[in-house]
Amino acid sequence: MGTRVFNEDLEAFFKKFNCRYKRWRKCLKGKQCPIEQASKKEALAELQALEEVGLIELFYGDESGFWQNPVIARAWQFAGEEIRLLPEKGKRLSVFGLLNRKCEGQFWSSEKTIKTEFVIECLEEWIKTKSNKPRVLVLDNARIHRSKKMQEKLAEWEEKGFYIFNLPTYSPHLNIIEILWRKMKYEWLKPEDYALFEILREAIKEILSQLGAEYKINFQAKLIFRTEYV
Repeated sequence: MGTRVFNEDLEAFFKKFNCRYKRWRKCLKGKQCPIEQASKKEALAELQALEEVGLIELFYGDESGFWQNPVIARAWQFAGEEIRLLPEKGKRLSVFGLLNRKCEGQFWSSEKTIKTEFVIECLEEWIKTKSNKPRVLVLDNARIHRSKKMQEKLAEWEEKGFYIFNLPTYSPHLNIIEILWRKMKYEWLKPEDYALFEILREAIKEILSQLGAEYKINFQAKLIFRTEYV
């Protein structure tokens, strides 16, 4: 009885200050280097300014994995109703993607763990597509993005007008494609999509093929800052 009263009082207290009961978020700020963060953030803002005036193409790249285990932990349920999902580790679909702020992208999938060789193959294929502007790809500091094999390709790619911009360590918030992965896992994929791996794979394919049309994200608000570039 006492515990119940305490919980109700505590809930009323938090609601008084417009607080919400929600999931905690993991934070990496304690591991970030402030100097590197500031320098890279400023450089990324300059790249965004160049993109704004049409001088470069700016894309953001990353990998994500999708299992049959849904990440959706909560859902509205009617009284007496209980939604149950069988825990299925099953197969994993790995996706490597490139995305810009217009919601234009290119994606590759594999049922194997994505390694440097796979990323290089995807980028080589993408570079062959025509572009009359220099292309810059924003990548995080994952090991496969800064491997020796990747480093050996940089000079060759730069001769073709393709450049890699590495984000500072522990800075997923600066990579807009992370928003896409979250949208897919927490909003767009439905519980029934996880019933079978084949269904999940087709659902992911459908979302990515309809990105920018049926599935939209407003990335314009994700500019670090707007500036005039002359």
